[in-house]
Amino acid sequence: MQSAASTPLVAIAAGGTGGHLFPGLAVAQALTDRGARVLLLVSPKEVDQQAARTAPGLEWRTLPAVALQKGRAGAFVGALFSSWRTASKWFRARRPRAVLGMGGFTCVATVLAAKGVRAATFLHEANAIPGRAIRWLAPWVDEVCVNFPAAADRLRNPSVRQVGMPVRAQFRPLEPEACRLALGLEPDRPVLLVMGGSQGAAGVNELMLRALPRLAERARELQLLHLTGAGDFEKVRTAYFVQQRRAVVRPFLAEMELALGAATIAVSRAGASSLAELAAMRVPAILIPYPAAVDNHQLYNARALAESGAARLLEQWQATPDLLARLIFELVERPDGREAMSSALARWHDPAAAARVAERVLERIDLSADKEASRVTSEPTNRTPGDTQRKAQTEEAWR
Repeated sequence: MQSAASTPLVAIAAGGTGGHLFPGLAVAQALTDRGARVLLLVSPKEVDQQAARTAPGLEWRTLPAVALQKGRAGAFVGALFSSWRTASKWFRARRPRAVLGMGGFTCVATVLAAKGVRAATFLHEANAIPGRAIRWLAPWVDEVCVNFPAAADRLRNPSVRQVGMPVRAQFRPLEPEACRLALGLEPDRPVLLVMGGSQGAAGVNELMLRALPRLAERARELQLLHLTGAGDFEKVRTAYFVQQRRAVVRPFLAEMELALGAATIAVSRAGASSLAELAAMRVPAILIPYPAAVDNHQLYNARALAESGAARLLEQWQATPDLLARLIFELVERPDGREAMSSALARWHDPAAAARVAERVLERIDLSADKEASRVTSEPTNRTPGDTQRKAQTEEAWR
């Protein structure tokens, strides 16, 4: 068994949205399985805090990071400096051997702090169009891993590798009846899952409520599982009650594998993490990309799946209640169409993606360790017993 001092420490910055956080949790598990020690760094947002608290046995800390928003550049810069200073303090107390940024505003300060302690640096880009943080940092890190091949051409780094999209191990095809019972749904009736990502989607919520009368006319057996986000929870729950629909309405669900396992079909935004989980569990979906996403990256994500037959694409600007209802009827009433989409989705799931990222990190750690050992043995040492004792005390305080 490795001692705590000899076990490599890897810091993972993964927060701001579930799309950054949940793939980071998948890589964290893969690293832990391979004997590494992981420190997860997240933002103060509630989605990060809730997910981090439920991650079994994972050490995590909160950085005071905030997103870059129009008109709030000063807040972003101030939080960036504070996050860099905080991460630098942690990293000086015990140096991580590697730092992995999963995208989003939490990874900027973390990667900059990692450069200050000479840790190996990695990024993972989930989307077809790289986000701003990944584009900014790519020239300065050792290696970038991507999900979509199209992302590689947009990044300035000589070491870009396509590795797929890390997905947590619990996302695999499950028995629908058991998942429905666990969520309070009837086991033998089809389920439409509506989700807008970890924070909900007001546009999708509104469209679904307007489509409810059409569904009542033709799909009375259809149950609904609607994940609304905090803002629209009461409105959506009231609408289903008035329509007397069989529905389970939640603002957020940590056990997303149960939701996807219960679903016959889904209506979803097109964040890369949501798409990866849909693919892992083979759930046919109607994708409504978030039109205000940076560089419209959700549209490119959704288009890639739709062109392969793995999903239906419905852009929000053209979406009407009638059109959405027709697409839902088409999928619910045609088992052969759902089967074809499930088969196409299987090609978008790579169960080895998290392991592949973990192995890239650990391989570079081993190489840097060999170089460090060679340098140390070739140079005279002036370290005193007091130095060694102070280092041990610092590491113990960090733990």
